[in-house]
Amino acid sequence: MARNRAYVYFISLVAAVGGLLFGFDIAIINGALVFLKKQFALTDVQTEIAASALLIGCVFGAGVAGAASDRYGRRRMLLISAAMFALSAFAAALPRNLAEFVIARFAGGLAIGVASVLSPLYIAEMAPADIRGRLVSINQFAIVIGILLAYFVSWQLAGLGLASWRWMFVSAALPSALFFVALLRVPESPRWLVKEGRSPEALAVLKKVNGAADADAGLEAIRSAVAEESGSLRQLLEPGLRRPLIIAVGLAILQQITGVNTILFYGSLIYTEHAGGQTASAALLANVIVGATNLVFTVVALAVIDRIGRKAILMLASGGMGLSLIVLGALFRLNPSAIDAILAVILVYVAFFAVGMGPGVWVVMSELFPTRIRGRAMAIATVTLWIACTALTLTFLSLVNAVTVAGAFWIYAGICVFTFFFVWRAVPETKGKTLEEIERSWTRREAAARQSSVR
Repeated sequence: MARNRAYVYFISLVAAVGGLLFGFDIAIINGALVFLKKQFALTDVQTEIAASALLIGCVFGAGVAGAASDRYGRRRMLLISAAMFALSAFAAALPRNLAEFVIARFAGGLAIGVASVLSPLYIAEMAPADIRGRLVSINQFAIVIGILLAYFVSWQLAGLGLASWRWMFVSAALPSALFFVALLRVPESPRWLVKEGRSPEALAVLKKVNGAADADAGLEAIRSAVAEESGSLRQLLEPGLRRPLIIAVGLAILQQITGVNTILFYGSLIYTEHAGGQTASAALLANVIVGATNLVFTVVALAVIDRIGRKAILMLASGGMGLSLIVLGALFRLNPSAIDAILAVILVYVAFFAVGMGPGVWVVMSELFPTRIRGRAMAIATVTLWIACTALTLTFLSLVNAVTVAGAFWIYAGICVFTFFFVWRAVPETKGKTLEEIERSWTRREAAARQSSVR
C-alpha cells in the first residue's frame, strides 16, 4: 500500500483550520472595536479589557492544552476546541453589556489557546518525516490567512451600521462548525495511541498515512521516542538547558512587546482616532491591506529563513521594525493627517515582522531544546508569549494617553533595538544544524563556563 499523500494533506488541512480560526478570532476585534466602543460607550480602559479578554483565555487554554491532550487525545481536544469556537462566536454576538462580552471572548480565547498548541502538534505527529516541515507550515499560513479574512469580513460588514460588530463575531460560527465536522473524519494521533498502549490502532493509522512498507518502522520509531520522553520541568533548570530556556522565553516576550499587535488589534482605532479622523470603512480597508502584506511577507519568510539563517533574519527584522517605528512616531507627532505615509510605514513595519520576528521566533524556539523536554519547554514559552501579548494589549491605549501615540511607538522602537542586541549577543545560529548538534552545543558551553569559573 503506497503512501497516501492526498490523505496526509487532507488531515493537515483539517487541523490547520484551527489555525485559521485562531487568526480570525484574534484579528476580528480590530474592526469590531470601532463599533463596540461606540455602542457600549467604552472608556479606553474598558476598550483594553474588551480587546484583552480573548487573550487571557488564550493563556489558560494554552496552559492546559498539553496535559489535557496527553490525557484525552489530540483529536478529542481539537473537537472540544472546535465546539468552543462555534459557541463563543454566537456568544460574542449577543452581549448586552461589557461583562457578557468579556465572558464570551474569554471562552473563545480558551479555544484559541488549545488550537494554538494542538493544531501544529497534531500535524507534526501525523506527518511523514520527509514532508513534516512543509505540512506544519500550513498552520502558519492558515493563521495569517485567518487574520486577513477577519479584516476583509470586517470591512465588508461595516456598512451594516452600529451593530455590525455582532455580525463580525458570528461570522466565525460557520467555519467553526465545518472544523468540527471535518475533525470527525480524521484519525487520532498514532503517537498518542502508542503512549496509551493502543499500538494496533496506531499501526492502522500509520499504514494509511505512510504505507504498509514503512508503517512498522514508523511504529518502532514512535515507541522509541515515547520511551525517551521522561523529561520533567525541573530539567529545564539543569546546566545546559537554562540558557536555551532564557533565550526561548526572552524571544517569546520580545516578539510581542515590540508592538505588532497594537497594529493587528487596534489598527482601526489608530486610523480613526489618531490618523486624521479616517472613516470606519477607510480604516477597515487599511486593515485589509495590512493583512495582505502580512500574508505576502510570511510567504517570503518561509522561502528565505533556511537560506539567510535564523539569527540574521531576526536581527534584520528587529532592526527594520525599530527604524519603522521611529519614523511612524515622527509622522504621528509632526503630521498625523498624512494617512498615506502613515499606512506605508505601518506596512513596512508589518513586513519586517512577518519576514522575521513572526515565524523566526517560533522556528528558533522549536529548535533549542532536546526531544525529551521540547514539549514542556515549548508550552512554557507559548504561555509566556500569550501573557506578553495580553500585557501589550491591556496597556496600549493607556500608554497612548500617557505619552501620546508617537511616544508609545518610540517606546516600542526602543524595545526593538534591545531585541536586536539580545539576538546578536544571546541567540545562536541554528541554521543547518541537527537538533542533536544544537543540544550538544549547550552542553559544551556549560562545560566551558564551569572551567572558566574554576580558573
